[in-house]
Amino acid sequence: MALGRSGASLPTRALLDFTLDHARARDAVHAAFDAEALVRGLDELLGEHGLHAVEVSSRAANRRQYLGRPDLGRRLDPASAQRVAALDAAGRLVIVIGDGLSPTAVHAHAIALMRELLPLLAAAKIGIGAAVVATGARVALGDEIGELAKADMVAVLIGERPGLSAPDSLGAYLTFGPALGRTDADRNCVSNIHRAGLTYDEAAFKIAWLVREGLRRRATGVSLKDESGDGTSHLPNPEAGSV
Repeated sequence: MALGRSGASLPTRALLDFTLDHARARDAVHAAFDAEALVRGLDELLGEHGLHAVEVSSRAANRRQYLGRPDLGRRLDPASAQRVAALDAAGRLVIVIGDGLSPTAVHAHAIALMRELLPLLAAAKIGIGAAVVATGARVALGDEIGELAKADMVAVLIGERPGLSAPDSLGAYLTFGPALGRTDADRNCVSNIHRAGLTYDEAAFKIAWLVREGLRRRATGVSLKDESGDGTSHLPNPEAGSV
């Protein structure tokens, strides 16, 4: 769609809209991350299963370092690594909620998505071994978390890079056999989860399908094609442990 022009420039309305969208995207990147609020939200959802969310941090000491050194966001700081190593998620799924490049997206959507996802996982008898809230997180931080927790699979819910049309987009990244050195080719992604994108129930169905099939086939990424459809069919129960 053409934006029009005013002389050699954009019309005032188009310029103001662009400036506002750009400001919202910048604000989303630099928004404060309230890990404690997310831990409380997860505890309310997981309490009946006897699970308590664990709070961890990457090696990025602050937001500026996180943005300038992506490698630091892919590894746990020493204290967090010890905390995760004490978890016992052997043979089960670990769920990680991380700030990523849009803490705004995580606060807006992560708990609401989990509210839709947990009943699907429970119905499919997919066991959740641990829940982790991570500050200064990149997607690959889930690889170390899953490896230390001895999980079969990790699901990372994380704020995606803000765009001019969607500063609050959440993504879910699923990796079977998480371990340091995994690449994006080893993951499946369900992206664009926000009010104008993929709905919570649609995203939850796709995530649950991919988790189920990833565990059944013992593979994710390029070896697992998303054939979940539109989410209107039922999710059969796999041979997996209960939540």
